[in-house]
Amino acid sequence: MNKTKLLLPLVILNVGLFLLWYFYFGGSAVLMKVPFEYTRQFISLLVIVAGLTILYRIGVFFVKSIMLKMGGKEGEIGMIQGIYKFIIITIGILSVISSWFSLESLGTIFAAFGGMFLGWSLQGPISGLAAWFLVSVIRPFSVGDRVQLPSYGLVGDIVNITPLYTILNQVGGSVGSEEPANRTVLIPNALLFSALVINYTPKDQEELIEFSRKRKSESKSPESAYMLDEFVLRLSFDSDWDEAEKILLEAAEEVTADVIKKTGQKPYIRADMSDWYGVYMRLRFMTIATDRPKVIHEISKKVFKKIQESKNVDLAIPYIYSFRKGYQWAPPYSLYNVDTVRNIRSKDNLIICSSCGARNEAGSIYCNKCGNKLTSSTAM
Repeated sequence: MNKTKLLLPLVILNVGLFLLWYFYFGGSAVLMKVPFEYTRQFISLLVIVAGLTILYRIGVFFVKSIMLKMGGKEGEIGMIQGIYKFIIITIGILSVISSWFSLESLGTIFAAFGGMFLGWSLQGPISGLAAWFLVSVIRPFSVGDRVQLPSYGLVGDIVNITPLYTILNQVGGSVGSEEPANRTVLIPNALLFSALVINYTPKDQEELIEFSRKRKSESKSPESAYMLDEFVLRLSFDSDWDEAEKILLEAAEEVTADVIKKTGQKPYIRADMSDWYGVYMRLRFMTIATDRPKVIHEISKKVFKKIQESKNVDLAIPYIYSFRKGYQWAPPYSLYNVDTVRNIRSKDNLIICSSCGARNEAGSIYCNKCGNKLTSSTAM
């Protein structure tokens, strides 16, 4: 049998025998003859410590049993036991002080210096105790949960929650991963009142996910559930404007057909030329707030495929006039082949591109308009 399980019965037996001897078999008379001034106070101390120990052990047993029946985790049980232990210790200290000293004199001393002392030196610890008490009772997170404190750039697994500190096993930090680094971080509980804490593993996570799915499947009001979103595309200056608008609008109308039917608001285009690298085509449409990533994905997929099929709409890339021409001029072709100025053999001869009919200087290897490779047979 475990020694800790034998401790409580032994303590109860010894305390019971001592009290029986003290009150019924003349133990009090015997101890009063002892030539020591504080005999009664030491007996009170012994009785208080033993009684509170018994009370603590019995209370822990019942608390653990009740919490396990309620489905509590081991970390949550430890947090509640910590509060119970703190209450028992506080009662014991007050009881010992009241049996050894006069409460009136203690009250006078505390009234003179207690307010100043607490206001000056115990502001942080008292705030920490209050935060520890609230966290232990409400349990927004518990031992074993993974939490993030964005204000301090910390991610970690909660190892313990003490009256003054929350102890984390840091995740990452020394390594760029989501693995625990086995580095202990002490967070003063007083900071929990003002810090944003993100719990990766909340105790009601399954209920939250189920509630989110239920809300998503329910019908939503036509006004409050929808919002205006935007899809931005940069096109080259030689793209067909009307065809580009058609591609964007058809994609949005197809993806958001249900939303258009409920709201009556169709997608529309707003364009601008804010720099010299192409035209910004801004497709604006109504969407459900929770479905934004999915809707943007579907629109991007349809627009991308339509542009690949089209010969009149091209994407613009900064520092390169056109995506297609930039691709044709990219390696493994060398800069020597791209340069159409330094390789001129004769300024009198021109080469006409067979694809687009553009005039190119003699010695050019690629057309400066369409990017196709030139042949010497078309020289003038």
